[in-house]
Amino acid sequence: MTEPDIQGPTHFIRNRIRKELDAGQYQQIVTRFPPEPNGYLHLGHAKSIALNFSVAEAFGGHTNLRFDDTNPAKEEQRYIDAIKEDVRWLGYTWKHERHASDYFEQLYAWALHLIDHGLAYVDSQDAESIRAQRGTLTEPGVESPFRNRPSEESRDLFQRMRAGEFADGAHVLRAKIDMASGNINLRDPVIYRIRHLTHPRTGDQWCIYPSYDYAHGQSDAIEHITHSLCTLEFEDHRPLYEWLLAHLPVPSHPVQIEFSRLNLDFTVLSKRRLTRLVDEGHVSGWDDPRMPTLAGVRRRGFTPEAIRTFCAEIGVTKSDSIIPFGVLENALRNDLNERAPRTMAVLRPLKLVLTNFPEGETEWLDAAVHPQKPDMGTRRVAMTREIYIEADDFMEEAPKKFFRLKPGGEVRLRNAFIIRCDEVIKDTGGQVVELRCSLDPDTRSGQPGANRKVKGTIHWVSAVHSVQTEVRLYDRLFQVPDPAGDKAVDFTEHLNPESLVVIPDARIEPETAKARPGDSFQFERLGYFAADPDGTPERPVFNRAVTLRDTWAKIEGQGA
Repeated sequence: MTEPDIQGPTHFIRNRIRKELDAGQYQQIVTRFPPEPNGYLHLGHAKSIALNFSVAEAFGGHTNLRFDDTNPAKEEQRYIDAIKEDVRWLGYTWKHERHASDYFEQLYAWALHLIDHGLAYVDSQDAESIRAQRGTLTEPGVESPFRNRPSEESRDLFQRMRAGEFADGAHVLRAKIDMASGNINLRDPVIYRIRHLTHPRTGDQWCIYPSYDYAHGQSDAIEHITHSLCTLEFEDHRPLYEWLLAHLPVPSHPVQIEFSRLNLDFTVLSKRRLTRLVDEGHVSGWDDPRMPTLAGVRRRGFTPEAIRTFCAEIGVTKSDSIIPFGVLENALRNDLNERAPRTMAVLRPLKLVLTNFPEGETEWLDAAVHPQKPDMGTRRVAMTREIYIEADDFMEEAPKKFFRLKPGGEVRLRNAFIIRCDEVIKDTGGQVVELRCSLDPDTRSGQPGANRKVKGTIHWVSAVHSVQTEVRLYDRLFQVPDPAGDKAVDFTEHLNPESLVVIPDARIEPETAKARPGDSFQFERLGYFAADPDGTPERPVFNRAVTLRDTWAKIEGQGA
């Protein structure tokens, strides 16, 4: 079979599927992405999404989106909507949208089948007693006193459980497997619990709900999933997955294959910890641009192309590893370097007056939208007598290798001409508030001195035409590579106090101020930025998605 060369590098899962297809085991590959609708997707889910959809697409198959809605205590419609938005944003389209709740009736019938064949029983112990009897990794479990309850009695109780006769916790349904098994998941696992809760989709139709382990494999079988691709924490659950499929009259027998989950440094990818960050107010919400949720990174300015490239680059293996966050950032830099239009912005403005530029006039200069892509055209940049430059681009007592502006020194204004600093104006406290400079008219474009070289080039914006904007500088949320690694310290103790720096009075080119939420730009010399939904035409807001260079790699290299 010939595989399209469009899905990135090969890996052990694709190699296995290729051999199975060549051997005639399958006619079509069908995968699924089965999120629980109890929270927002994060970058770890992105790896699973990319794998499931790309594998199916590579072999001409399809992927289902199936919501594992077996726990109504935590599931909400807003999570379902957010998950679908995230998958679409990543660039993937599912064949069928399904829910585990679509199969509740069939799952219930199969539970009765297990009871009738002596493979399941109703246990009337409380949860604490069942847990105490489970055993340990070195000691076998203890059989329930209800393990040999007659099938007819278990069937009657299970039917009455469904009918709502019993309170939560009064009974559970357990698979009868092996309490001495070395795999604790096979020690008569609970497969149904009583929960008198309203389900987001089925309402009050049910008061018993299947466990994830029970619903997972059977749902795959109903949908004729060929390959259930799971992260490594499900490896110990595979024997139960296979036991249930082997003992039920299911229409197909999917196979489960495990791969390593995504681990990133300087972040956490645990839904429980992410929920704490939101609930305790450490971040502004699930879409806070510092969060590793797909909603968060999208708002920050990450592109789906960068995330897909990142997922392809890190590969698919069976070995756990921690990926540097800089690898993800570098994928974004490479993507935005190709697509992001250029513009000028000044984050910390310092006024500069061109004393020999006509007062009250505006000169419109042409600048490339993208220096490597002439087809993107040019943009008009307003030059006026008063402009703003970056405060960091001036130093009154500059060291020898400072090639930006200093008293008596020259620099080129980007896309314009060379200027010389003639006078420094300070306030009563000695703070520099204004620079008075003169331009060299011979260094304008088309003039004899246009090619005259100076060592420094700085960016700027017109004081008259630029628009005041709020800029949010985002950085890593944590100060240490493994914030959850030290069990003696709460992971929130490692939060980075500089993960968000707000600059309320930056200035940008007027056309850039018209950006729509999500539009990305390279602010020349500063980094890549994206327009935030909080902005308005009168006062836009931009988020720094990533710096121009990996500053953290330099810091780590210095042992900081």
